Amino acid sequence: MEAWLRYADDLGLSPFCFDRAPRSAPGVSSGSTAAEAEVIPVRAAATAPPAPAPPSASRPVAASSFLPTLTGASLFEERVDNDTLERIRSDIGPDCSRCKLHKARKNIVFGVGSPRAELVFVGEGPGHDEDVQGEPFVGRAGKLLTQMIEAMGLRRPDVYICNVVKCRPPENRLPEKDEIATCSPYLIRQLDVIKPKVICCLGACAAQTLLNTTQGISRYRGEWFDYRGAKLIATYHPAYLLRNPPAKSEVWKDLQKIMAVLDLPLKRR
Repeated sequence: MEAWLRYADDLGLSPFCFDRAPRSAPGVSSGSTAAEAEVIPVRAAATAPPAPAPPSASRPVAASSFLPTLTGASLFEERVDNDTLERIRSDIGPDCSRCKLHKARKNIVFGVGSPRAELVFVGEGPGHDEDVQGEPFVGRAGKLLTQMIEAMGLRRPDVYICNVVKCRPPENRLPEKDEIATCSPYLIRQLDVIKPKVICCLGACAAQTLLNTTQGISRYRGEWFDYRGAKLIATYHPAYLLRNPPAKSEVWKDLQKIMAVLDLPLKRR
């Protein structure tokens, strides 16, 4: 417990010396976690009768214990008052060693883009090029992401780009559960500060982290969810598209959905 309290203090979340009963969200039982209550499918949260949805949109995403949770209210449940991206970066520090990823990394890759972006892209973690340059999505997958952003009629400086973990996993492997549990609170703070209109999760790792699920991305790719005041959608990671070019057409459909929400002119690819 003492280690958790020190960790929360590093994140700027202390002091916390109050007691309260866990909150319940509409349609969420009292036994659900606070993180589960924050993520509500758009179709379930609407008060007016929803428009007919395609069959794929009727599949619910079952939340699960993908991330370790604490008994009672989470240390990271509350938003940090007067938080800023600069404060979050400072709280992480230049020499973070909170998880084992620090042992091989060169640079902490915090995030880049507009702090007032309406659209945030979230990936899983930095690769080799990102680790060297200290900026997310600058390698081959990053160049493809830039093309995707420009196809939407935007520029990279118009959006915000970040990852679930801020240090490169060895050999570009997927981040492990303990690494995600350690680093994802900083991602959540970034999203709370930016307050985007849309969050686009690139790949299963980002989607599973924010939706608190272990289901594969094909089960909910292209569907809308409410997440802490933003609309969240998941699509395939650009690195996957480099290996599977035919999937680009599916991603373009997802990007068009984002464009419609952001009132961007729809156009042919």
